Amino acid sequence: MRKVYLILVLAFQISSFAQNKEVLYNFTSIPQSSLVNPGADVSYKFYFGIPVLSGVSANIGSSSFSAYDLFANNGVNFNDKVRNIINNSSGKDKTQVNQQLELFSGGFRVGGKESKSYISFGAYQEFDFLMYVPKDLAILALDGNRDYIGKSFNLADLNVRAEVLSVFHVGFHKKVNDKLVLGGRAKLYSSGANATSTKNSGFIYTGQSTGTPNVYNQIITSNLELKTSGIATFTKDEYEGNIAKDIAHNTFFNGSLGLGVDAGLTYYFKDNLQFTASVVDLGFIKHTKDIETLTYKGTYQYNGVNPSFDPKNQPENVFDEFEKAIPRDTLYNKYTTWRPTKFYSSLQYSFGESRSDDDCNCRGKVARKYDNAVGGQLFVMSLPAEPFVALTAFYKRSVFEKLDVKATYTFDSYSNKNIGLGISGTLGKLNMYLLVDNVLEYKDVSKANSIAFQFGFNFIFQNSDD
Repeated sequence: MRKVYLILVLAFQISSFAQNKEVLYNFTSIPQSSLVNPGADVSYKFYFGIPVLSGVSANIGSSSFSAYDLFANNGVNFNDKVRNIINNSSGKDKTQVNQQLELFSGGFRVGGKESKSYISFGAYQEFDFLMYVPKDLAILALDGNRDYIGKSFNLADLNVRAEVLSVFHVGFHKKVNDKLVLGGRAKLYSSGANATSTKNSGFIYTGQSTGTPNVYNQIITSNLELKTSGIATFTKDEYEGNIAKDIAHNTFFNGSLGLGVDAGLTYYFKDNLQFTASVVDLGFIKHTKDIETLTYKGTYQYNGVNPSFDPKNQPENVFDEFEKAIPRDTLYNKYTTWRPTKFYSSLQYSFGESRSDDDCNCRGKVARKYDNAVGGQLFVMSLPAEPFVALTAFYKRSVFEKLDVKATYTFDSYSNKNIGLGISGTLGKLNMYLLVDNVLEYKDVSKANSIAFQFGFNFIFQNSDD
């Protein structure tokens, strides 16, 4: 029961891994846009986010099923629903959850009033979960091997990872000239809990001898490994603490540490033709705290009459031979995991030139501004099996001087009808924003393959003539 509770805490500890933030990307009226491109063309005298409320986001996605497929009240037996999902899935289908909570953030201009250099900083908590559908193992668990004589079940289908971590970061970006903006960010990761099982191999095979239907050849070759850090303590019988509190303490004060960098740029071919690109979370974590690795490695072969597994006929010798052939070992070696690296890029065309009331001034600083922008974005994220790729078309509109909206249409492995909407407004010094993905699915979220949202509040201060 304790292990089950631990898993639930890890999965839903603050809220509930596509991590594509296509609505936020290059939405430069929001300071948090620099988190997905440190070279975004943003400017301010200084800003700070309201602690814990400046950036709250969650992203849940499954490429092969929805909650409705499992829990619909349609008269179909639950086991049959699970079986249908498994039969219609492949080993590359996946379920992802990503959640972020920005604890604090801020930024300020450096180098004087005319400077175009900025420093930003902050910290956020993040939870990642990724699991590929273990199709072969699920079929074996649901149906057994009776109807699959001669089939090899692939153990490499077992592919899962989960992590709770905090990220402390500081960034710098500079508008080099009228055409180019460059930026970078350094990150310190602190992992409070990690579970990784992504490099498994092996198979389970059952053959049958010709002419002897009751004689079987069972072969199991196993190379399974589960690496954990920050978790082993909670599975011990003598543990009497509070799992949620202890994981939070480890995440911020006593976790395994790692380093990462972000880099980005904005380039203007013309005043109204812009290119951007960024790399986010190019980094690693060295797991050294409360580490434990469980392995099942070896080969087992059984030849003979199919044993009867019932209370009266317990084949103890078969179990003993299996445990000797594929023993469970516990290791305590340090290990390294790489962060899921994200790449963004966009091309934007702006039109509908307008002038604000502040354009005419004695200093002659007339800023060219456009009310509309259209373009496309590319997102690629590294994953264990194959990269996750998403393409986005977008339209941005400045409705008023301090009210901007953005609409996106995204095509990825989760959905081909993902429409996102975002709004950012500033009232006095208070900036407020709300970004929502897959808005068409909100009429019945149980049928959605992916849902994402983000909101936040910041205070932004500009010079009087900016």
